Amino acid sequence: MSSKTRGLVVFLALSFGGTWLWLFVAYEVLGLSALNPLLQLPAFCVPGIAAFVVRRWVTREGFADAGLRLRLKRAWPYYLLAWFGPLAIAAITLALAAALGLWRPDLAPLDEIADGVPGWAAVLALMLALPLLTPVYWGEEFGWTSYLRPRLFGGRMAPSVIVTGLIWASWHYPLAFIGYVEFPRLFLGLLVWTLCFQFQETVLAWLFMRSGTIWTASLAHAGNNMVLFLLTGQLLGSGDDGLGMVGVTLLTMIPLAGLSLWIALRPNRTVAYESSQ
Repeated sequence: MSSKTRGLVVFLALSFGGTWLWLFVAYEVLGLSALNPLLQLPAFCVPGIAAFVVRRWVTREGFADAGLRLRLKRAWPYYLLAWFGPLAIAAITLALAAALGLWRPDLAPLDEIADGVPGWAAVLALMLALPLLTPVYWGEEFGWTSYLRPRLFGGRMAPSVIVTGLIWASWHYPLAFIGYVEFPRLFLGLLVWTLCFQFQETVLAWLFMRSGTIWTASLAHAGNNMVLFLLTGQLLGSGDDGLGMVGVTLLTMIPLAGLSLWIALRPNRTVAYESSQ
């Protein structure tokens, strides 16, 4: 077994084994809710820990291509895209829902995000909090986007993203059984969820490749969770006439798919990591 293959095997074993074991202990033994940060944070850090262990002690390849530096001077346009892109995609999704007659524009549900806080202020607070929340999502991106994807299929964009997206999605599957998400039709829900991860990974990988830093992907990941899916879920999925999580996800996937197609049709370029480390 080559060093590269051994590294991938150990990484996947640690990522899946460590995360799933912790979810079992936290949920079944400690009785923590799937929405409790004490359950979520350790679980979502495991891929990053696994990648560190592999890079440092299994393959001993180090961190030259890990994209750990911030690169603010050169990568600032990609930070802006990562920061405001999820909000823009949410706006496009809402406009699409309104155009299709699936949503009567009403921003009142945003007032329910935080008790006593107007909706506009809650959205502003979320946007301002995203840079602070970025380290929370670094663990996943350092594992999946920085370590795993570049080592699959020689880093070729299409096949490496597809397989990474499938692996990343399946790593999340136990969350559908402990209350993190609820799908009335489990198989359909997991299928839609998996497709959504594919499109997200396309964007995250592109940000990483073009910026040369994993922090842009981590910022975008934070935005996807805390802005894009939170806002669309709050506005389109709540109430008796809501679309439900599957419907909201499908609608959100339309602009994500369009963005992914645009990325796929462009030349794939990456930065010279040696010049940035």
